[in-house]
Amino acid sequence: MRFKKWMRLLSSTNPPSPVIRQIHAEPPVLSRIKEQFKDCSDLTQREFPELEITLFYFKHMVDPDLFEREILAPLENIQADETDELLQNSIFTRVTEERVLVKKILSGWAALFVQGTAYAVDIYGPEGRGIEQSETEGVIVGPHDAFTESPEANLSLIRRRVKSNHLKVQTFTVGEITSSKVFVLYIDGIANMDYVNTMTQRIEAIETDAIFDATMLVQLIDDFPNSVFPVMLNTERPDVAASKLVEGKVVAIVEQSPSVICGPTSFFEFFISPDDYYSRWAVGTATRLLRYAAFVITISFTALYVSVTTYHYEMIPDNLITTLTESRSRVPFPPVFEALLMETTIELLREAGARLPTKIGQTIGIVGGIVIGQAAVQAGFTSNILIIAVASSAIASYVIPSYTMSASIRLIRFGLVIAAGVLGNFGLMAGIALVIIHLAKLTSLGAPYTMPVAPLKLKDWKDIFIRAPFWSLKSRPSQSLSMNKKYNKFKK
Repeated sequence: MRFKKWMRLLSSTNPPSPVIRQIHAEPPVLSRIKEQFKDCSDLTQREFPELEITLFYFKHMVDPDLFEREILAPLENIQADETDELLQNSIFTRVTEERVLVKKILSGWAALFVQGTAYAVDIYGPEGRGIEQSETEGVIVGPHDAFTESPEANLSLIRRRVKSNHLKVQTFTVGEITSSKVFVLYIDGIANMDYVNTMTQRIEAIETDAIFDATMLVQLIDDFPNSVFPVMLNTERPDVAASKLVEGKVVAIVEQSPSVICGPTSFFEFFISPDDYYSRWAVGTATRLLRYAAFVITISFTALYVSVTTYHYEMIPDNLITTLTESRSRVPFPPVFEALLMETTIELLREAGARLPTKIGQTIGIVGGIVIGQAAVQAGFTSNILIIAVASSAIASYVIPSYTMSASIRLIRFGLVIAAGVLGNFGLMAGIALVIIHLAKLTSLGAPYTMPVAPLKLKDWKDIFIRAPFWSLKSRPSQSLSMNKKYNKFKK
């Protein structure tokens, strides 16, 4: 009896057999995943010992309801022998590559480790901004929804408007660290595949660590990244993106970006607003012509003042020259310095108003402009007429619908003011000529940027400089080089 008791005691102190040790050992893939996410305190790890299941997920990236319904509730209500049956559900995807599993976890998927085998479940659903009205592209008449940071929501907004199986979507991943998804959209049979291939090849050729917005993507794929002019249109409006697709353009959506990019684009498209098509054609035409007039005013008004007051007093009417002379009699600076000072002040007020909260920004813009302008005139820093010229130029720049084009034009205005201050009217005309030459050189996805003016396509003018009636807009823009040129068809 003592011998048997001694043998039982000895056997109880022995280490477990190799078979038992292998069963309880941590699978190699699980160990490597833990090492990959070491020091990631926001990664949640849950254990189900009775099922021998380990679960990894980022709590702030998953949909709580989906997680509870698809994963947590089933795992809490099954027995160990029912695990295989549960994993046969289509939502569980077996993953054999460690790199792919890491990407899925970082993309908001949950990873399950069952006896050394890894499964991934798509439960991505972080909280995001709802569909709201665009802040930068507001319209009076027409749809008021705008893109959000969710690419799925953005695709849905376009699909609602383009209900066609010819709308194709290609997906790419850009950024070694951010792994941002980029979706390229086009309508098969309408879009020119040369433009589609050009955009996709440029996106695939991008080598960068991070991309956060569609405007960053534009600077990496456009034809002239060093040009001050935007050569691709970016918009926050789904109706604009859908209309560009129907015209034969290519659209790109970037993950976490509230705007999309469209190309190829012409210079004149930046002066077109959705309001033009939602209003009567005569009203839309008048408004569009007003924008082109605003473009001429904003680039030339201040520069013309500098040129005339510096070199060309003979151009001033006799009944105005006395008023101008009196206004400038107390100003100690030359007109070019005076104009640059006021233009810089206007830009400072604009930037301050944009960065401050809405209510404070409006107050700064209105009160600051009035107070500073009046004080500058009384102190003799500037003349009354220059204040009018600078204010008119600033107001005219805000008439342009595209913010990116408006910012580019304001920057060019400084160069023209300097040219006019140095060489007078000759400098102003030379500066405008250089701008026109530069515009003529630009291309968008290989298409001429100044079409339909250069090369000349008169039939496109009825939807560029005017907004002709819909019944007369029968063909797509020439710049699209669409295989299906017919746009509007009317039954007789």
